[in-house]
Amino acid sequence: MPADPTGFDALIEAFTIFRKYGNPSSPTFCDHDVLYVCADYHAVSDDDKARLEVLGFIRNEADDGFMSFDFGSA
Repeated sequence: MPADPTGFDALIEAFTIFRKYGNPSSPTFCDHDVLYVCADYHAVSDDDKARLEVLGFIRNEADDGFMSFDFGSA
């Protein structure tokens, strides 16, 4: 079984998934070392949510979007 992607590979795969659910003009922002993605959590399929979690993206309950501690500012 191949290893889960990391770095740019994980980020590109995650953004490819997010792109299926929209194309906002400002899709991301960082705050306090967290990368936030402006994608509607409820619109994303359960399969894609599971894959996004493997890729480092979890639900941001504050705005029903997604967030990652793996890709924020350093």
